[in-house]
Amino acid sequence: MSSSSSSYSNPPCAACKFLRRRCQPGCVFAPYFPPEEPQKFANVHKIFGASNVSKLLNEIQPHQREDAVNSLAYEAEARLKDPVYGCVGAISVLQRQVLRLQKELDATNADLMRYARNEMSSCGHGYHPTPDDNNNMNSYQMYNQQRSSSSQYGRSVYGQSYGMPNYSSQWTNSSSGDHNPEGD
Repeated sequence: MSSSSSSYSNPPCAACKFLRRRCQPGCVFAPYFPPEEPQKFANVHKIFGASNVSKLLNEIQPHQREDAVNSLAYEAEARLKDPVYGCVGAISVLQRQVLRLQKELDATNADLMRYARNEMSSCGHGYHPTPDDNNNMNSYQMYNQQRSSSSQYGRSVYGQSYGMPNYSSQWTNSSSGDHNPEGD
């Protein structure tokens, strides 16, 4: 074997192959654009240009380069899909989806509270949670915990039950301590 054939033991990085140049041993692109990922560099080159990426990689610390290249690759791919908004468009879509899902979750929690209130009123219990209660299902769970604790201990002195926490402040809508099941 000749020495020239041994120099081809390492294939050129995706950047050098794309740019049709010889990949030098200290190539700034080589660690971040491996030969197996040619599309990654093609996308970054199309959006940012090879010289801009090279300048950027040479200006930042070596430990920051991989993150920078990953960000460039992500933004380049997003810009190719959506030339106007890029990754900001994807973020906006995800934010709208989160808001929609939050509204759906709130509606489901309200339905659960209505169902729990109807179940409890049909069983003859005195507490009727409303969707306006703090922490939606938490107040219902605390009511059940209080109910089971009071039946377990069952003793009270001057209206204060012993052996269980007092949750009455979470079920009141006024400072007087009166419970208003209608939420008005």
